[in-house]
Amino acid sequence: MDIKKNSSFCVDHRKFGAGLYISRIDGDITTYDMRTRKPNGGEYMDNITIHTFEHMFSTYIRNSSLDVIYFGPMGCRTGFYLLVRNAENSAVVAEIKKACEKTINHNDSVFGASEEECGNFRELRLEAAQTEAKRYLNLLNEKEIDFKYF
Repeated sequence: MDIKKNSSFCVDHRKFGAGLYISRIDGDITTYDMRTRKPNGGEYMDNITIHTFEHMFSTYIRNSSLDVIYFGPMGCRTGFYLLVRNAENSAVVAEIKKACEKTINHNDSVFGASEEECGNFRELRLEAAQTEAKRYLNLLNEKEIDFKYF
């Protein structure tokens, strides 16, 4: 049986680091690779960080001007995928930065932090999401973004 690999498996993960990349384009939907860690770099997000960042960032990014199709973590724990319809890259960067800033400045409870709203509501910690948002925002502000892996 001839099985086609996922496109993300066709990128040499030894050759790129943390950053913001275009993983693929399918018609009017662009998949952004929000890589917060260097692949295979030995430093990975823990579950609480992934989970809480997803709750906070996904809420803010879905309330932005972008037509968000999906936001979620990578199984390898080195980043997240953001799928957006009909958006300019510059607008995506701006909205990602705003969502990070809003997460950093959030001073209320974590979005969706109840048994009714989340399947694992006890594993959420706002400080973990804020630390991750600061880390990624600093990276985006310090690095030229060309959306290419290499």
